[in-house]
Amino acid sequence: MPKKRSGGGLSPMQQAAKFLGVSVLAGAVMAGIAMPAAGALGLAAKGSVQGFDDIPDSLKSPQLSQRTSILDSKGNQIASVYSRDRTVVELKDISPYMQKAIVAIEDSRFYQHGAIDLKGVLRALNKNAQSGGVSQGASTLTQQLVKNYFVEEAGDDPTKVAQATQQTLGRKVKELKYAIQIEEKLGKKKILENYLNITFFGEQAYGVEAASERYFSKHAKDLNLQQSALLAGIVQSPTRYDPINDEAEAKKRRNTVLARMAEVGDISKADALKAEQTDLGLKVSQPKNGCITAVKGASFFCKYVENVFLSDPVFGKTKEARAKIWNQGGLTIRTTLDPQAQDSVQASLKDHIYKSDSVAAAATLVEPGTGKILGMGQSRPYGYGKNETEYNYSVNADMGGSNFGFPTGSTFKPFVAAAALEQGLPATQQYPAPYSMDYPSPVSTCSGKNWVNTDGATVENESESEKGPYALKEAMAKSVNTYFVQMISDIGLCPVVSMTNKLGVVQGNGDKIPEVPAIALGSKGLSPLTMATAYAAFANEGTYCTPIAIESITQKVGNEQKSLAVPKSTCTRAMSKKTADTINTVLRGVVDSGTGQEAGLTDRESAGKTGTTDSRKNAWFVGYTPNLAGAVWVGSPKQNVEMTDIRIGGVYHAEVYGADTPGPIWKDAMSGALEGKQVENFQLVNIPDPVKKDKGNDGGKNGDNGGNNNGGNDNGGLTTDGGTTGTTDGGTTPTPTFSLPDGFIQGTGNGGNNGNGNGGNRG
Repeated sequence: MPKKRSGGGLSPMQQAAKFLGVSVLAGAVMAGIAMPAAGALGLAAKGSVQGFDDIPDSLKSPQLSQRTSILDSKGNQIASVYSRDRTVVELKDISPYMQKAIVAIEDSRFYQHGAIDLKGVLRALNKNAQSGGVSQGASTLTQQLVKNYFVEEAGDDPTKVAQATQQTLGRKVKELKYAIQIEEKLGKKKILENYLNITFFGEQAYGVEAASERYFSKHAKDLNLQQSALLAGIVQSPTRYDPINDEAEAKKRRNTVLARMAEVGDISKADALKAEQTDLGLKVSQPKNGCITAVKGASFFCKYVENVFLSDPVFGKTKEARAKIWNQGGLTIRTTLDPQAQDSVQASLKDHIYKSDSVAAAATLVEPGTGKILGMGQSRPYGYGKNETEYNYSVNADMGGSNFGFPTGSTFKPFVAAAALEQGLPATQQYPAPYSMDYPSPVSTCSGKNWVNTDGATVENESESEKGPYALKEAMAKSVNTYFVQMISDIGLCPVVSMTNKLGVVQGNGDKIPEVPAIALGSKGLSPLTMATAYAAFANEGTYCTPIAIESITQKVGNEQKSLAVPKSTCTRAMSKKTADTINTVLRGVVDSGTGQEAGLTDRESAGKTGTTDSRKNAWFVGYTPNLAGAVWVGSPKQNVEMTDIRIGGVYHAEVYGADTPGPIWKDAMSGALEGKQVENFQLVNIPDPVKKDKGNDGGKNGDNGGNNNGGNDNGGLTTDGGTTGTTDGGTTPTPTFSLPDGFIQGTGNGGNNGNGNGGNRG
């Protein structure tokens, strides 16, 4: 604490402070009033004061951060997100009471003085000189606006915020110079408008519109006298005068503002006294910030939109640049989310699975031909409490999903079939497809280095009754494992991997599908969004379209709206139309008479595939109509629940299959989403039934000569001439070899746990 001289005079330090303060004032005033290009004042105090002419000549008004609105495809708001809750409004949309109240309490001579209130500054300098520091500001509204500009530019960086608000003469000099410029450039009305839009009113509310909505649940244009006085009073100290946490202190401050308004002649004393007798009249609206507040269960879709914005270079070359735009806000993002489809997804999930179940479900609907995501939901809500999660089970890890996706089981088989058809194999292609076999070896790869079954791994079908020969249509309907293992061995791994690449099929962690035969049985983890968009290519006559979630974005800059570029779906041909039509015909058979009968739609054509993985840890149904595709996954996100002897949605399951749990979810979600929509049909192809000899003729004769079940009994021979695949006396059929790497374990001979959930009506 500086010491006074005896007799009450100022100490040398205090005298120096007063002299310096007056010098700053004089220079600033002269610069603002008489000489805009005034010479250097030689002001320097331990580096805290910059030469007046050395300060940059112009201060660019910052683009104020505002709330961003995320809308569905019909323009309904899904959620509001912001780093600062602010909605910029014009002065005409702010109550005249509010305009008068803020001027009265913060700068009553606002309309009489220039950028600097000389009387106020002299009063403050005298006070500062007495205290030996800068203890009083006397800033005008214009100077406060400049300070708020600095704070806004600082964002959430605590160091920059401290620099923007530090009580130093250097900062005051900058503030004075820029205040002069702003007065000349903007004029009083615009300054007042900008101030009321930028200033902080507490409770996360920036600007008067957000404050009015927060405290009174009304627009700023509708504020009455006492409400305006309350908000104006908060500005000086939003924490101290917070009406939610200290009503008495806030009321006292409000009444101070009312008295001041009467004193300067804005209102009569009678009006002030009458208003002082009223209570605060709060009608508080809680802040609704972020995707966690999204309606229609669209929180996960909302976060997906945010992740798209923060990761796509179309919104900025660097992550930092994209984040700056996002945090700046003021965006209106119209998404692809269809409210009818989203309602249907959520209703179906709610009907079939409880959020408290030991397993979860996720569903995604995509429009073929456009890639638009129309619906996305899951059984466990977005949140941080019990039975809630932040992870979006429908998407890949980089978009907020699980690290690895989920093994898809037999829903992968249509990709193998499409690759085979593209290689020229006919839809009538038959394979012996025994109940159990070693994986065939070697199998060709893209690299030219064959995959070899070094471990003698085997693969088997769901049921011992599933024995070939089978052609494609029947093998897909019954989901016969050994058929597709033999198919992938026949064509090699490269065509399959090439097909999945064309269909945008990557693992949940972003890696490409590996060249291992086990992929035929869905051993790798994929996301529902990946599966839905890939199957949509079948519906779209073989053309794959990348998924999109955003239709348009506008950004508010000042009073103008500008459009931003958004990612577009890229559509490329993945297979011939003939191949797609053939797959559609084959997969239609799955829901007509195969493993997916429980999922088939009743009012329009549909196609799809079931899938269940080892130990029944995952169950899938992926299907489509000509105008909508969808994928549903059910399972344990941590892959630690075997879905046997289990209740899901209150329904008991001895064993869960793709048909009986995800299938009905898919059916109800699709039915609701398509209600009232045009019925479209597939262009099906004729796939002749294979010509088979009676399984009791030649094969039986071989069996009579000592053959096993493959040569005799119920199955007969494995080829059209019966018994030729066995020995000459009807002996054992050779069993090709194949392996399951990476710890993917097939089930035992009872077919209950094989890694794809195939066969019969189980899938």
